[in-house]
This record gives sequence, structure tokens and C-alpha cells, in this order.
Amino acid sequence: MGFFSWHTTDTDEPIWNVHTGKNKTVYMIDNKGNSWKEEEYDGYGEFGGKDYFELLAEMNGLESCRSQGIALVHHEPPKPYFAPNFVTSPKTRWRYAIPRDHAEQGFFDVDE
Repeated sequence: MGFFSWHTTDTDEPIWNVHTGKNKTVYMIDNKGNSWKEEEYDGYGEFGGKDYFELLAEMNGLESCRSQGIALVHHEPPKPYFAPNFVTSPKTRWRYAIPRDHAEQGFFDVDE
């Protein structure tokens, strides 16, 4: 399995995983006001004990299942969906925005 990584919604910074030594605290927030704090992101989509893809599925009324969330992201043709936000401040409010993928998957330092 490969790494998953995104850019933060509020500052557009890449979310580096702990293996790079460049990781920072990131919060994953949903549209209901819940948040999950992650200080040592391992690269596999889990933030503060909550799986990003499971939360994505939940936010869109699907079964709380990682594969349902992944299928939603890769749906052809693409369709709109609600997504968790990744933010650097716990005071940030959720907004409708799809997190931008981090091309280096949070691991390799090649043209951030």
C-alpha cells in the first residue's frame, strides 16, 4: 500500500508524513464541527484515529467504509461530494473544498 497525502485546505501546505522529519500538526475537520488532531501523520490516511476515506463516505451518506470513500473519489464520471478539510488551526471552520493531492505522497521532497 502506498502513502496518501494532501495539501491543507487553509494554507495549501503539503502534509508530510512522519518519516520525512518535516511533519507538522494537522487537523482533519468535517462539516458537522468535528475535528481530529494528528501530530505524527504516518502516511496512510488516518488522522487522530479517524480514517479520511471512512469519514468521506460518512459525510456523503454512504456506509462508513474506506472502500466506499475511495470509490467516491475515483467515480467516473466525477460527481460532486463533501470532503473533510485538512487545516493547520483547530479554529478553522469547514468549507466546501476538495483537498488537493500532494504529488509526492508526503514522502519525497521533490518540488513541493
